[in-house]
Amino acid sequence: MEFLIALILTIIVIAIYYFGTSLYQKRYLKTLTEEDFKAGYRKAQIIDVREPSEFENGHILGARNIPLSQLYARKMEIRKDMPVYLYDQTGFRSARAAAICKKFGCKDISHLKGGFKQWTGKVKTGK
Repeated sequence: MEFLIALILTIIVIAIYYFGTSLYQKRYLKTLTEEDFKAGYRKAQIIDVREPSEFENGHILGARNIPLSQLYARKMEIRKDMPVYLYDQTGFRSARAAAICKKFGCKDISHLKGGFKQWTGKVKTGK
């Protein structure tokens, strides 16, 4: 019985953490539809946070590849004075990357709703 109570409390704590993180993230991260992303991406720096092999298989035209795993090491490549448009395959890693960019001092951060998986616009393939 004690185990069940501990398990339920753990699940509740995790749920509260994710709910709180989500609410906080909405204060600094904009989720853009593909149309909104296309409307503003010429004035923004587009960053694909997927791994290089994913990037080479296809990416949004004009995007730079800075994988989430390398974001801290390559933070000097991200301009704080320009909008940052992030994307990944589905939207999960780009949300994590947004939190990191906020720590770097970026103010205008957006990510693509649904990620590259939902993208129907122009694509460049490396192969």
